[in-house]
Amino acid sequence: MNNPRNAYLASMVTTASPARLLVLLYDRLLRDLQQAAELQDAGAHLEAAPHLLHAQEIVLELHSSLQVDVWEGAERLSAIYTFLHRELVRANVKCDVEVTRSCHALVEPLADAWRQAALAGAEA
Repeated sequence: MNNPRNAYLASMVTTASPARLLVLLYDRLLRDLQQAAELQDAGAHLEAAPHLLHAQEIVLELHSSLQVDVWEGAERLSAIYTFLHRELVRANVKCDVEVTRSCHALVEPLADAWRQAALAGAEA
């Protein structure tokens, strides 16, 4: 049986522009980090783990889709993704909510920057 919500989400993703997809990934990454931190705070480390694993998958996807030769800042962003992935693994293995929060704090301005860039591109 088809779930209408899943069908809507699938349609949204398949029809989104590359800039919108990037924003969607960052939004989901932030949501995963927020949920993981809340669960870690509550001592529910096993329940936090899937959110941290999903966050790691998103970071790997962002990293693998990065075209380092296209723009000047790509190498620095690549280094950030590498660092972020390592920290997400550490947050999960060590059950460390502070590391999860620091990852969230690192991702938030990146998400805002990509959101602003997507809006600017849509207005052009």
